[in-house]
Amino acid sequence: MRLVAQAQSSRSRAQALADRAAFLLTIVAVAAAAATLAGWLVAGEAAAFVIERVVTVLVIACPHALGLAIPLVVAISTTLGARNGLLVRDRRGLEEARRVTAVFFDKTGTLTRGEFRVVEITTKTGLKHDEALALAAAVERDSEHTIARGLVRSAEGRKLTIPSAAQFQAVPGQGVQATVDGRQLLLGGPALLRRLDVTMDPALQAAVDRAAARGQAAITMVESATALAVFAVADAVREESRDAVQRLHAQHIEVIMITGDAQPVARAVAEDLGIDTVFAEVVPEQKAAKVQEVQARGRRVAMVGDGVNDAPALLTADVGIAIGAGTDVAVEAGDVVLVRSDPRDVPRIIALSQATYRKMIQNLWWATGYNLVAIPLAAGVLAPWGIVPPPALGAVLMSASTIIVAINAQLLRRARV
Repeated sequence: MRLVAQAQSSRSRAQALADRAAFLLTIVAVAAAAATLAGWLVAGEAAAFVIERVVTVLVIACPHALGLAIPLVVAISTTLGARNGLLVRDRRGLEEARRVTAVFFDKTGTLTRGEFRVVEITTKTGLKHDEALALAAAVERDSEHTIARGLVRSAEGRKLTIPSAAQFQAVPGQGVQATVDGRQLLLGGPALLRRLDVTMDPALQAAVDRAAARGQAAITMVESATALAVFAVADAVREESRDAVQRLHAQHIEVIMITGDAQPVARAVAEDLGIDTVFAEVVPEQKAAKVQEVQARGRRVAMVGDGVNDAPALLTADVGIAIGAGTDVAVEAGDVVLVRSDPRDVPRIIALSQATYRKMIQNLWWATGYNLVAIPLAAGVLAPWGIVPPPALGAVLMSASTIIVAINAQLLRRARV
């Protein structure tokens, strides 16, 4: 509630423009009334007629519509955003989002879950993937290692029945072993394979090589010195990330990933998601410099991040978008906060910004165009042809223009974000 109130009270460039336009319209209305008074007096019209023209000009030119053109749209857009999990901290961030041409994503915790998952399973002929994963999870269930927890979470995510294990033992620097349904199973990496002189099928060895090329951990399950399965384990990519990248590409926006991870890991995630540009092995203090580097190419940049080390980059970018589940520092540095921590909300905030801007421009054009026609009409330019609107009609037209602006602003609620 505090962030929404803060957004609605912050001033945007469009609001400043509308305020200046309303001020100028006030001057124009007074000047038009003075000119109307002088013109009709010189023309020799009766005082009652002259006063009626002056009053009509002042009434019909009242800048209500122009003054409401922006605030109504802003109030609706920030509320609409909040209902969709988009908290706008600074309206200028929402306003700038429509001009974004490149989006930076921090990898860990933003495009990925920040926790390990099994991303590929390769098994010996005759062993099903789910069966192998269930056995591996049984062996690793009592381990506290992050990769072991990833194996267990992956099995739980597939809703597999994990059998019980006995005689669990951790082998420092090599892996773990346990007895599952009477079978002595071991899981580990290269050191375990070398110690046991494990026989590897070509398909399993290829899986180990693929994982190494991608910078992923390859965990092999062994029974009686024979490899049964290879599990490639990596930081799990969010299921929503791929859709987010596709939507940004549909909006003709370049997608850039920035991470401190090694090049192979970064390239694997980028290829999986279809990301255009990758900055890997970037230390935290270099993230803002990379944003400036892309800005120097003429790009309007949005930065999406969740950590303390993302805060400088969030502030440097034209639009800072903070993941709601991230640190308080990142949230306070962002212009927009994604409450649901969903990357798909990034193209949504851009779509909302574009829809908001269109409504602002439509309202400004209507409010301005209405006065360009209404003021001369109220002044009596068509009087020689018998068209002389009375003050009451002027009041109706002024009110009607305000109602039209309000209705048009309400139509923003129908925007697809």
